[in-house]
Amino acid sequence: MLTPRRYGTTDLYINPLGLGAAQIGDPALDDNQVGQMLNAAVDAGINLFDTAPSYGISEDRLGRHLAARRNEIILSTKLGYGVNGIPDWTGPCITAGVEQALRILRTDYLDIAHFHSCPRVVLEQTDVIDALEAAQRAGKVRAIAYSGENDDLQWAVACGRFDGFMASLNLCEQRIIDTVLPAMAAKGFIAKRPVANHPWRHAVRPVGDYCETYWERWRAMNLDNRGLAWGELSLRFGLSTPGVTAAVVGSARADHVQQSLEWAKRGPIDPDWRTHLLEVFARHDTNWIGQI
Repeated sequence: MLTPRRYGTTDLYINPLGLGAAQIGDPALDDNQVGQMLNAAVDAGINLFDTAPSYGISEDRLGRHLAARRNEIILSTKLGYGVNGIPDWTGPCITAGVEQALRILRTDYLDIAHFHSCPRVVLEQTDVIDALEAAQRAGKVRAIAYSGENDDLQWAVACGRFDGFMASLNLCEQRIIDTVLPAMAAKGFIAKRPVANHPWRHAVRPVGDYCETYWERWRAMNLDNRGLAWGELSLRFGLSTPGVTAAVVGSARADHVQQSLEWAKRGPIDPDWRTHLLEVFARHDTNWIGQI
């Protein structure tokens, strides 16, 4: 069994493996099969479901298929864009975006509401943060958070107004471990892309693929997986990183979700091995910035 971890100083307790719901937003997928997969994930112990308005019909599917199990799950979505008739990244867009998410997800409250890769210059204007804090005071959002990378993420952490954060963390994406994560102190943190988009599935450079940058890094690091599946090593590496509340793995297939659960249940990797992986990344890091 996976032991739930507290999300920062909030009253949210998250099982370490969550489901990234981007892939279930594909309308070509069989809706009944998606519903079965989502309910099977809850049955297996997953309680965090992370979505966004840009993930196709993901929010709608989560709302329809899991509304009856609302008290068993933690819903995380994104804000800042995608509200008809309202300019993106404005206070009114945040306020209306919360209401839109509540309606589509068929819930009275959002557990975690992230700004989705919001540029620092927008954050500095403060009206978007003010609007999100107002939604929290009204009881429509339990935890306010920021999802992003690099300088934008660093500013969001430093401003001290968020309950938690989300950023990429995996074998090929380690820079935040010694920089941003320690600065988060007691905040919640969700690792995205914990299996690095599986670059090891490609024998040659996957030009134009989402994982191309990670493939380049993985090949440069020339790691030894010591007999483990690369996905298992990367996921367990991320989950054993201090300060990580949970990691979200994206899939629309029940067997993939079950495999990730089995990997996560095997616990942290050996501390000495983890130290070695950190050293190899640092040795090869040539401005390997966070991938948006």
